[in-house]
Amino acid sequence: MAEQQNNQPQTNKRQQEQDIGQLLKVRREKLAALQEAGKDPFQITKYDVTHHCREIKDNFDEMEGKTVSVAGRIMAKRVMGKVSFGNILDVSGDIQFYAARDNIGEENYAGFKKFDRGDIVGMKGEVFRTEKGEKSIRISEITLLSKSLQILPEKYHGLVNTDIRYRQRYTDLIVNDEVRETFVKRSKIISTIRRYLDDQGFMEVETPMLVSNAGGAAARPFETHFNALDEDVKLRISLELYLKRLIVGGLERVYEIGRVFRNEGLDTRHNPEFTLMELYQAYTDYNGMMDLTENMFRYVAREVCGTTTVPYGEHMIDLGRPFERLTMIEAVKKYTGIDFDKIPNTDAAKKLADEKEIHYEDRHTKGDILNLFFEEFVEENLIQPTFVMDHPVEISPLTKRKPDKPDYVERFELFITGREMCNAYSELNDPIDQRERFKAQEAALAAGDEEANTTDEDFLNALEIGMPPTGGIGYGIDRLVMLLTNSPAIRDVLLFPTMKSLN
Repeated sequence: MAEQQNNQPQTNKRQQEQDIGQLLKVRREKLAALQEAGKDPFQITKYDVTHHCREIKDNFDEMEGKTVSVAGRIMAKRVMGKVSFGNILDVSGDIQFYAARDNIGEENYAGFKKFDRGDIVGMKGEVFRTEKGEKSIRISEITLLSKSLQILPEKYHGLVNTDIRYRQRYTDLIVNDEVRETFVKRSKIISTIRRYLDDQGFMEVETPMLVSNAGGAAARPFETHFNALDEDVKLRISLELYLKRLIVGGLERVYEIGRVFRNEGLDTRHNPEFTLMELYQAYTDYNGMMDLTENMFRYVAREVCGTTTVPYGEHMIDLGRPFERLTMIEAVKKYTGIDFDKIPNTDAAKKLADEKEIHYEDRHTKGDILNLFFEEFVEENLIQPTFVMDHPVEISPLTKRKPDKPDYVERFELFITGREMCNAYSELNDPIDQRERFKAQEAALAAGDEEANTTDEDFLNALEIGMPPTGGIGYGIDRLVMLLTNSPAIRDVLLFPTMKSLN
């Protein structure tokens, strides 16, 4: 009896596979029959679309009684003798259609009855409301534009396997309305950012992705080989150093939105290729960058979401009120009670780390350990928008020191929902100091820090020509999209996230 029960799931699976195989075979037979009859849908090259589904539904009072042409995918079809109902889906959403044999002709209706869920069609007809009040299209003409040879997941169960959803985003977009809305909103977020910065006098630029020296961030680069030059090159990990060269060149306000690549792990917040925006503004500092950031986040939320209070998980994030501003020392003191201003040196910091069971490396100094305390005890508590300012110089190789506190720099990170949303500096423009910082980074690299920078001589040459006081900032676009779409994982906001190849 137990053996029979154990075999039952496998028997059901085999039966299901046989059923699916038969359904796929039938679809190919239908296509072959169409082609033999001279009605190959794949030979059709265009279809004139006059309206989209949402446009018709949103403007129904003025559209009712008018003839429209729409095109999209059949998502449901219910044949009831001489009449049929169904739903067609386009980029804007779906609308019900009504097909009657007397309206489209006996031959066309017979052909329509053989259409499958997933087929792409064009249909022309009159906008009307059914007896049940459903906004619909009464079809007078219907054309098969593409035959679907695969079977879509059930509409009401959706595509719930996340691995398949990420690998087959095209299917995910078809059957999950909220996924489609997420990526429509992502596009609006990016265009709104561009509009805001353009109105502030910034110029959008493009800089190289293949570089000989991948600097500007603490990350391992991807490496490749340029055959034409017979040189090893890297994929950029940041946009910073080229954009600063443009500030040197006299372009006072520049920004770039582009892909960067970091050879790191995968989790809910990280993907090895992601969208970064960096901007640089001459004659301002990190305080100016804080003001710009706060205003821009507020503007984007209002334009895209219609409100400055947005849901994220169990929280309501208020982007309308002034963002909290804390130094890193104040933040650690607020959440741990420990005042690093009273820690005299590295040895005392390491002793404190031992007491709190904070892992550190031999090369770490007091500033590194302050940052470790912040990451361990503070980050997850920063739910509402909070600027964390004045980071240790050890973790900020491209940032100006604070004149009155040279062990710290004029840098901030913005945290929302416990996540870093952006990173900004009063940019270091002293070429002598910058060279010493690069030397320290080279030493860290030699000591085993694979994410340390290396010296960029051309960048140093640009600084020696002269860079004005400058504020700069980098934004993780994907994390902003996660926030404004209430998405828990970065893969939910990337159309094609990085996935391990299937055998």
